[in-house]
Amino acid sequence: MSDLFDLNGQVALITGASRGLGKEMATALAEAGADLVIGSRSKDDIEKAAEEISETNIARVLALELDVTDRESVEGFVGAAVDEFGKIDILVNNAGTNIRSPICEIKDEDWQAVQLVNVDGVFYCCRAAAKHMIEAGYGRIINIGSSLSLVGMERRFSYTASKGAVLQMTRTLAVELAETGITANCICPGPFATEINTAVMNDAEATEKLLANVPMNRWGEMKEIRTAAVFLASRYSSYVTGAVISVDGGWTAR
Repeated sequence: MSDLFDLNGQVALITGASRGLGKEMATALAEAGADLVIGSRSKDDIEKAAEEISETNIARVLALELDVTDRESVEGFVGAAVDEFGKIDILVNNAGTNIRSPICEIKDEDWQAVQLVNVDGVFYCCRAAAKHMIEAGYGRIINIGSSLSLVGMERRFSYTASKGAVLQMTRTLAVELAETGITANCICPGPFATEINTAVMNDAEATEKLLANVPMNRWGEMKEIRTAAVFLASRYSSYVTGAVISVDGGWTAR
């Protein structure tokens, strides 16, 4: 059984990996044996993350500056991975952003900023990586959605729209690539204590309101994202594609 979750010899690309869930999933994949190519907009932050991951793992870690909203940046990121390691086995599209606002107060530029990262970024990365995966006849695409891919929430119009799109892109990829040896699945985290939720965590009333949606009535712990990521990245998930794995304390079970 343990061999099925062994990622030795695999190469994993993770976007938005300098902190939060992205860094946590990157660390989990490295612990399972995968070599990593990790990206973030901040060169200093992603290099620091690479150093920290390398301290406790034997995996090779290539840290690159990456802007997922820029097609050329994404293609350069994927190309550098292939140049360094010769292949891409796993892609984790984690980079994301959120700008909260009531519908009538959403600025055009804020709406566009959320879609550029959360939708265009996933599209650019999937397109660039899929070409190499198809040639190899193997691949694991893991898109990071959200509980809000599945349910609505006030003041999250831009975010829910983008994360709903991530889920539908995942399903379409799963169908289109089903006979190529590539799987595509979506992890939908609930409320985790990450930087993107700092404003809510610092507001006791907002926290209480948010966690009222969660039957477990608590924030997710960072380590609790790891199992889903390793499973979907592994050979053990070979018959799982187009699936949604909710890691949300029961939010979407209501």
